[in-house]
Amino acid sequence: MNVKSEVLRAEHRIRQHIRETPLEYSCHLSELAGCHVFLKLENLQFTGSFKMRGAINKLLTLSAEERVKGVVTASTGNHGLAVARGLKRLGIQGTIYLPENTSPQKIELLSRYEADLRFYGSESAEAESYAREESQREGTIYVSPYNDPQIIAGQGTIAVELLRHLDRIDAVFVSVGGGGLISGIAGFLKGANKATRVVGCLPENSPTMAESICAGRIVESRIQSTLSDGTAGGIEPEAITFDLCEQYVDEWVLVDENEIRDAMKLIFERHRLVIEGAAGVSVASFLRMKGRFRTHKTANVVLVICGGNVDIEKFKQLVF
Repeated sequence: MNVKSEVLRAEHRIRQHIRETPLEYSCHLSELAGCHVFLKLENLQFTGSFKMRGAINKLLTLSAEERVKGVVTASTGNHGLAVARGLKRLGIQGTIYLPENTSPQKIELLSRYEADLRFYGSESAEAESYAREESQREGTIYVSPYNDPQIIAGQGTIAVELLRHLDRIDAVFVSVGGGGLISGIAGFLKGANKATRVVGCLPENSPTMAESICAGRIVESRIQSTLSDGTAGGIEPEAITFDLCEQYVDEWVLVDENEIRDAMKLIFERHRLVIEGAAGVSVASFLRMKGRFRTHKTANVVLVICGGNVDIEKFKQLVF
């Protein structure tokens, strides 16, 4: 996959369907680290996360025949919301599978887009597996949250926007689950300047991609509960993101739950922004590594704030 060229095609394709999110200078983090720190606010994207970029890009590349047949996906979170909005916007039929124990709040959010919601199993992995089987039986397209060139290219349009505002990016911190977001961003930025350092950020409680890269193959990690539910879970055995991460990501940082919580609190206190746990992971990773930038006072560092979809009661308990 030629990431740079695919991202440029996606940028042209999806521009009218997405928001160019702000790149906000963080005085507080810049003072802490002794460099220039910017926040890419994807929490202000449509549906509250970066996922809208990849989902709409995928849907826009469907043939007329594929649109008529409709699509299938599975997600209780940001991916499902993005697909649901894209389907409604483009007038495409689609089905979103959810675990039977999905929270009423998430069901209500998805229902706003008039999506066809169906329920299967007691956890996300069961719903996803069943959705894939249904897709094959019905001959419809399955929309993966990360394991798809068009999904990756859509997420990579974040990098296009970054380079419209910054002539030079010395380092970028990106939260990682399946790897679609970091693959798109890293592939494009490295194509523009190989010196840009790409840092993959993960919770210690769900470190699958980092452990897989270390092992040289996709492995199953022990997954524990984490505030970063947007990045939690395993990786498909043949995921194309593995090779892209291996090629483009320079280093990996794992942070604990206290660090994620403190990062969410810091961003609220200093920027008055509500961010989800997955976004807190990139901030927490930067805070752990901030000392290395003190000797590079002119460095431009970007933290990708990947989303802001967090239960408000949970957020209040964490922050107040």
